[in-house]
Amino acid sequence: MAGLLQVDPGGRQVIACIDPRTAQQVATVAVTPLDQVAPAVQAARDAQGVWHDLGLKRRRWAVADLHQAFLAKADHIVGILAEECGRPAGEAWTSEIVANHDLFSWWLAHIDDLLMGDPLTLSPVNYPKKSGRIQLDPVGVVGLISPWNLPVAIPLRTIIPALLAGNSVAWKCSEHSPRTAALIAELCAQTLPPDVVRLVQGGGAQGQALIDAGVDVVLFTGSVRTGRSVNVRCAERLIPCGLELGGKDAAVVLADANLDRAVEGICWAAFGLAGQNCAAVERCYVDARVYEDFVDRVVARTEKLRPLLDVGPLITPAQLQRVQAHVADAVAQGAVVRAGGGAPGPGWYHQPTVLTGVSDDMPVMREETFGPVLPIAPFEDLNAVMARVDGTAFGLTTSIWTRDLDLGQALGLGLDCGVVTVNNHAFTGALPMAAWGGTKDTGHGVTNSRFALYHLVRARTVLVDALQQPHEMWWFPYNEALERLSGGLVELVRQGGARLPGARAALTGFISRWKDL
Repeated sequence: MAGLLQVDPGGRQVIACIDPRTAQQVATVAVTPLDQVAPAVQAARDAQGVWHDLGLKRRRWAVADLHQAFLAKADHIVGILAEECGRPAGEAWTSEIVANHDLFSWWLAHIDDLLMGDPLTLSPVNYPKKSGRIQLDPVGVVGLISPWNLPVAIPLRTIIPALLAGNSVAWKCSEHSPRTAALIAELCAQTLPPDVVRLVQGGGAQGQALIDAGVDVVLFTGSVRTGRSVNVRCAERLIPCGLELGGKDAAVVLADANLDRAVEGICWAAFGLAGQNCAAVERCYVDARVYEDFVDRVVARTEKLRPLLDVGPLITPAQLQRVQAHVADAVAQGAVVRAGGGAPGPGWYHQPTVLTGVSDDMPVMREETFGPVLPIAPFEDLNAVMARVDGTAFGLTTSIWTRDLDLGQALGLGLDCGVVTVNNHAFTGALPMAAWGGTKDTGHGVTNSRFALYHLVRARTVLVDALQQPHEMWWFPYNEALERLSGGLVELVRQGGARLPGARAALTGFISRWKDL
């Protein structure tokens, strides 16, 4: 596997980094000992106060320096992604370099407005000489647990806004992408104050230790099974957490769709990242009137994809076995392999595979495959197929392919999912201004957009009272004048109430109350 825990001759636990394109070891990375996780979190906590006190302007300058350092290392990052994840160069450049340049640029341009807070609008009659505001404070230490499939983009979606908001970050990366994470952490160390970003290397035990060390929030991206465990562990410690888990995304192709575009877009969304993407198209429903034409075109396009140049390998033997099991089970139940279907190598490469003759009860249509497999099913009833689209435990993204843009939007908005696209799929995850998250077993986390700050800041109300009177209207004593005032105010706004009597009662109560005080 691409991140295998071993013990080296010196007795240290290390991660053996294996190139999934060749199944050969290319490096080792030291594991963070469990007894050093809590000190790492404490170092991040000690650094957070200093970092916050720099002020937003100076934090923005430092993150801008990180941005430039990231771009300067772009070629090196692309090279490590190839060795560590089997990522084709074009895919690495677009998904991990260009997209993150946009991410840095957007947050740096908008963070001042997003952290502005809001003034309180207070009635000078009810609350004389009082002013207030809601300000957004950092939560403290952000505990980040990130996956291997987008080992640069996914952590940076949290790290950049977290830093700008004044937090520090304790980051446990995937054991399957330790070198990529180490490079990002090194760039942070070069451009930020010490310990503002602390990286923890290792497996699940290190992730648990990170939570137990007392971080202030946990943001996790990964499998549903592990996400449930993270959620329970955080709940036991009253630590808020955001979870971005799996997907079983569908594409729905209507009869009027531009088939040239639909074929290209759906093949890219199904086979990009070798299908190892929570937002990959893993189910495709096509109007029966264009079904055969669509399938023929998809098969022809799929057969032109080049191993390792267009589509990379699976990340581990276990992931390859899961893909093979889904394909074999579908075939055993009557599905037909129209393209691909095999795993000839090199390394853990699996051919992009197109299946027909599938049914919704097959695992390949219900469970997350996380591999380059595209099952395609026909439909005749549009309303019925939309119910089938919603009929999984996941709710990340769905795409509708049609020339009728109003219909496409209406169909998408009727679904229980976090992202809807018409005539495209999944790329919104690379838009820093667009909220990215899902429903149901996909979890409840949000990255990108201003809503990403939800878990990264605390709303604090600050109220200043300049009133010098010894009493407030609502303080003791509770007497008849207070009751008359309160009742009159309610009568003034009550539907169908007598406004003049209410006004009279409120006014007399108000005068009497201040005389009493």
